[in-house]
Amino acid sequence: MSKNPTTIPRRQLGRQLRELRQGVGLSLADAARLIERGAGTLQRLEKGENPRIRQLDIEALCKLYGVSDEHTQQMKDLALQADRRTRPADDSYWWTRYEDLIPADFETYMSLESAAERITMYQPDTVPGIVQIADYARALDRVFFSSDTVMELEQRVQVRMQRQAAITRRLSPVEVDLLLDEAVLRRVAGSRRVMAAQLRRLADASANVRVRVVPFRVGFPMGGHVGPFVMLEFPDDPSTGEPVEPTTIYAESYGTRLYFDSDTDVSRCRDAYVKIGRVALSEADSKHLLRSVAKEYEA
Repeated sequence: MSKNPTTIPRRQLGRQLRELRQGVGLSLADAARLIERGAGTLQRLEKGENPRIRQLDIEALCKLYGVSDEHTQQMKDLALQADRRTRPADDSYWWTRYEDLIPADFETYMSLESAAERITMYQPDTVPGIVQIADYARALDRVFFSSDTVMELEQRVQVRMQRQAAITRRLSPVEVDLLLDEAVLRRVAGSRRVMAAQLRRLADASANVRVRVVPFRVGFPMGGHVGPFVMLEFPDDPSTGEPVEPTTIYAESYGTRLYFDSDTDVSRCRDAYVKIGRVALSEADSKHLLRSVAKEYEA
């Protein structure tokens, strides 16, 4: 991936600060005056344009907005990630283990996912969370989070299900383009009954969710292994005509979540998606295969 540092932590911090200010009904000018800072400074902070972030400003704003001590500490932690001065010189890109910042629910990704206009995904091994059925999610989490209580596991499943509101919402549901390796269909999560139900759900997905399967017979369209990735694209801001967020790549591996938003990284993932997509089955043929494999599980 590219060596250019991402602006994602600054933008996420700015978005949260803006939402907190609006939630208490303060104008940008009033909020800036009350913490004795210039309106331009606060505006740059809210837009994610200020690479130099003062912890005192974050503390003052959180106090002004009535934020809890725990939430204030989370905001300060995010500000440390966002402040370029706190990064090591060789820290090429930002990434974080969410359990250290926002335990369990990886709020940053969910906020990006819910704000996206279009989500493009490639998955070589599992059904993505945003289109999982509850039993499939439960089967995976029961193994991955084996020390969780039954209640904790159910909370994780509920978070996964709530994310799917981005697909089903009445106004501007997110468009999802999903490439699944055939291995996703064949690798059993939970039981044959669970797999049959999951594959039928994918086959019967709504019109804004397009699923295509990459069959085993095409081999390696990229000449080697390509890990899972998500490309999130955002709507334009009516006032500027520019996207509210730059296109962002999300890649997840064991215990680690990575974000990239440079043109180089976005182009690389877009190119991989196009190349893999060329050898994928059509939507219609993919639906047929999904239903056919579901019947095999039901036999």
